[in-house]
Amino acid sequence: MAVLELTADTFNDAIAADKTVIIDFWAPWCGPCRSFAPTFEAAAAKHTDVVFAKVNTEEQQQLAGELNIRSIPTLMVFREQVLLFNQAGALSAGQLETLLQQVAELDMAQIHAEIAAREADNQG
Repeated sequence: MAVLELTADTFNDAIAADKTVIIDFWAPWCGPCRSFAPTFEAAAAKHTDVVFAKVNTEEQQQLAGELNIRSIPTLMVFREQVLLFNQAGALSAGQLETLLQQVAELDMAQIHAEIAAREADNQG
């Protein structure tokens, strides 16, 4: 599957799907970002059930600011519209595989129930 380029206009639609979405926040001048790109693209080719996307923080400065991106590369993983992972730094191919496996194995019904319970506690 091709890696999507996300913008402020397309970001919310991308994470609104029930699929797993992994987003790489990067910039053209960032050496670690360029080094991580082939690993990210190889994982995208292997995991066709996952949406792989990139956000160029130079072109999308407002979006990066809204998402509190302070260091690049930063990876975010969403599943069923829930942010499950948010970490600065490039991952090795093995670390990326482990992350994707862990996200796939999560019980999302339990996670949604926990979120609902926390929100209910905050309103009570």
